[in-house]
Amino acid sequence: MKRILVTGCNGQLGRAVKLEYQDEDVELVRTDVRGDDGIYALDITDVSQVRSFVQEVKPDVIINCAAHTNVDKCEEEWDLAYQINAIGPRNLSIAAKEADAKLIHISTDYVFEGNGTRPYTEFDAPNPVSAYGKTKLEGENFVKAFAGKYFILRTAWLYGDGKNFVKTMLGLAEKYDEVNVVCDQVGSPTSAAELAKMVRYLEKTENYGVFHATCEGSCSWADFTEEIFRLAGKQVKVNHVTSKQYKEMNPASADRPAYSILDNYMLKLTTDFVMADWKDAIRVYMGK
Repeated sequence: MKRILVTGCNGQLGRAVKLEYQDEDVELVRTDVRGDDGIYALDITDVSQVRSFVQEVKPDVIINCAAHTNVDKCEEEWDLAYQINAIGPRNLSIAAKEADAKLIHISTDYVFEGNGTRPYTEFDAPNPVSAYGKTKLEGENFVKAFAGKYFILRTAWLYGDGKNFVKTMLGLAEKYDEVNVVCDQVGSPTSAAELAKMVRYLEKTENYGVFHATCEGSCSWADFTEEIFRLAGKQVKVNHVTSKQYKEMNPASADRPAYSILDNYMLKLTTDFVMADWKDAIRVYMGK
């Protein structure tokens, strides 16, 4: 039976991966920084612990869903962000190579500067401007340097089972008649369930390399919020504000890419797998 080790299994993607594989005859070895019922404790920043665990488990595949994703806190906690987003993938890459296991590593649109005028392909040069983006790019570089068989999947605007933008907006809708949402940052809202489907699809192949992995289509955060409220039947006004205006209201927030649209070019070029349109994916997520 195929054995798949999943890190960060309590996160949105980790939970989606579990659901995606529930009908397949595989053994999921689920780990997180803290152990729980049926979940092993694994600190991916500890290379000795990672190597020992992987040598014991002998997985065929490692899916790294672990990350420090709080963009604002990454600015304040550079060392911690680097440990989790860069050193962690390095350690998993070393262990995966020793075990001859495939490694699927999740990265982000934040590896780009975000000032483009067309969707970024896998061949565009990264140039991150935030601590989150910089540490995630270092994680990619370590995977390329140390892993033998790897997939790097760059995703964006992820939502699933857990704390996310959709739930935040719905929570605000219960308290306020209107909300302020940025209108000059555009990207592709991506369902964790859709990303998990892509993970499962690629995992069965030897089509290694870097892939962009977002739902099709694009919108602004304000547009996304309006669609969420429409589907939820919430009569809440969405005030479209600029990034500059939002920064003035929330000075502690880190800079976000203004243009985060990724082109799933390699997916289209080398496979027949197609990610769902973002509007279809959010409708499924909200049960509409």
